[in-house]
Amino acid sequence: MQKLLDSRLAIGIAFVAVLVAMSLFVGQYDILGADDGWEMFATTRIPRTIALVLSGAAMAMCGLVMQLLTRNKFVEPTTTGTTEWAGLGLIFVMYFFPSASMLGRMGGAIIFAFIGTAVFFLFLRRVALKSSLVVPIVGIMLGAVVSSISTFFALQTDMLQSLGVWFAGSFTAIYKGQYEFLWLVVIVVAIVFVFSDRLTVAGLGEDIATNVGLNYKRIVFLGTGLIAIATGLVTVVVGNLPFLGLIVPNIVSMFRGDDLRSNLPWVCLVGIAIVTVADLIGRVIIAPFEIPVSVILGILGAAIFVYLIVERRRA
Repeated sequence: MQKLLDSRLAIGIAFVAVLVAMSLFVGQYDILGADDGWEMFATTRIPRTIALVLSGAAMAMCGLVMQLLTRNKFVEPTTTGTTEWAGLGLIFVMYFFPSASMLGRMGGAIIFAFIGTAVFFLFLRRVALKSSLVVPIVGIMLGAVVSSISTFFALQTDMLQSLGVWFAGSFTAIYKGQYEFLWLVVIVVAIVFVFSDRLTVAGLGEDIATNVGLNYKRIVFLGTGLIAIATGLVTVVVGNLPFLGLIVPNIVSMFRGDDLRSNLPWVCLVGIAIVTVADLIGRVIIAPFEIPVSVILGILGAAIFVYLIVERRRA
């Protein structure tokens, strides 16, 4: 516990708290001057900020767990097709069950995200890849295939606009009564923390995990399920947040190594900070209009992705 709670973590929490406070008061609507300012504050600003915190922590955590289980620093929901599978599940539910509630849509997204993540993990087990760089390329290709299927299905059913809205990756439409399911992310993060040591051992490989008495397949199944739940929740409520799970774990591991238990609080904090900063930039850069967070994360994530590839080739 002392290893987790130190002065640097306290400073990090304070810094993120400042960013969260800025998120509450930055925007075009005059919260302090308008007659219904505080009502608007409670209806939109607070839910939006909570969604920033929960989605940032969720996607960063997903990237950390996926990189640990695959032993590959280039893996995260965007580069494995998990997000695209979640979108396909969302379109599936919206078409075949048009009156489905938010919970029903989340259920479809989670199931399809689980299938997609399991397919990717199964592919890695069946096919021996000599280079770690090939793994995310394969994942991106699988994601592109699934995304093409989703787009074709959306075109045939006049749901292309709905698909575009869901994958815009913006917090603009977050309001009271629409984001509350994201609180389930807290439970997912807590479960990851409880099983962090077992997930770390599983990340050493099946042979080592089995030799120390760990049920490797069960732990991988648990990790896959947690990734699917978190990705499905964020995809339905917020949309696509590209490369967040790639950026954050790599930044943290540069300074703290690869221990899941001690890194998890830092990964969540850095994920929250990056999403919040990206959202703040999106609000003010072309005000009174907004740039979706996914655009800013995509630019930043692509640059870091290329940097990691270049550094790996040099090594």
